[in-house]
Amino acid sequence: MKSTQCERLLQWLERAPIDPMMAWVELGIYRLSARCFDLKEQGHNVVSKTVEVTNRFGESCRVAQYSLEQK
Repeated sequence: MKSTQCERLLQWLERAPIDPMMAWVELGIYRLSARCFDLKEQGHNVVSKTVEVTNRFGESCRVAQYSLEQK
């Protein structure tokens, strides 16, 4: 059975945080923030924080990292 982007994302978030590049490479999700919004609308407690990463040019960048907040 084929899973949706939201289903794949929720399964990932139950195990670990995710950032946009990980979502694109591992889950095929290009609009991560939109899928996180969808999960929030479904009642899941998705939270974000800003983290610093290094891009492919060796430059420091800030991106959103999403996770599930435990209740």
